[in-house]
Amino acid sequence: MTDWTWVWIPATLAAAAAQAGRNAVQRSLTTTLGTLGATQVRFLFGFPFALLFLAIVFAIDGGPLPGIHSEFLLFVVGGAVAQIAATGLMLAAMRERSFVVVTAWTKTEPIQVALFGFVVLGDPLLITGVLAVILATLGVVLMSGNPASATGRGSLRPALLGLVSGACFALSAIGFRGAILTLDSGGFVLQATWTLAWSLGIQTLILAVWMILFNRTLLIACMAAWRASIWGGLLGATASQGWFIGFALTAAANVRTLGLVEVLFAQILSRRVFSHATSRRELLGIALIIIGVAALLIASAG
Repeated sequence: MTDWTWVWIPATLAAAAAQAGRNAVQRSLTTTLGTLGATQVRFLFGFPFALLFLAIVFAIDGGPLPGIHSEFLLFVVGGAVAQIAATGLMLAAMRERSFVVVTAWTKTEPIQVALFGFVVLGDPLLITGVLAVILATLGVVLMSGNPASATGRGSLRPALLGLVSGACFALSAIGFRGAILTLDSGGFVLQATWTLAWSLGIQTLILAVWMILFNRTLLIACMAAWRASIWGGLLGATASQGWFIGFALTAAANVRTLGLVEVLFAQILSRRVFSHATSRRELLGIALIIIGVAALLIASAG
């Protein structure tokens, strides 16, 4: 029987690249939709693509669709809600004008994923893996800028919001991996895609109801900007597809740590498009990310 475990590596790298592209699209949408509207595009316009992916994978797999049961629903709903909460908390923190602190604390997600994965799912917590996660996370924190410039009065609240946001992102990853692990039929790609379709469907329903009740103007604006938003949805769903395939094959901490290479992709994009010069702090951060990711891959291969 063929061992497909290694597929989590290219799937995660593809997810990180697609997410970097999605973030670029979202930045362009903030001028017309605002931060909240640009963020919601990933769910509202990503769901149709998730259904398309499911149809393609189902046709190729040929097996029956995985069933629905209470444990699966508990994990997938928990992951979907945690991801929405994480995004909301991150935006709330950034509104306090402490972007550096927020980014640094939010990027503690891989460490929290490792802890939550061990407690909730029983994923292994090996010392080599933990050190790799810490190194890569520290690299991202360094690349976020100089934390000292964002400290001072009023900085505790956004720091806490960023930390809780990272925890919610971590819980969402654990929820999605947990949902996949409860499925007992279909190949790993079908299980990942089935879970993705359910999670985006739940998120789309929650956000659509919320906007209908509290912000119909934003919903109309999102729909009116469909030509640009559809690319954000496609890239977002593609990124999620890669993350979920990774979750189906290895511990969520491995996936989210390797996914930190998204920061490197963003750095390359920034240098090419915006001619951004790389500082010594950023170079040190890049080095730590590379060392941490390399250690992670060596540990997982062993």
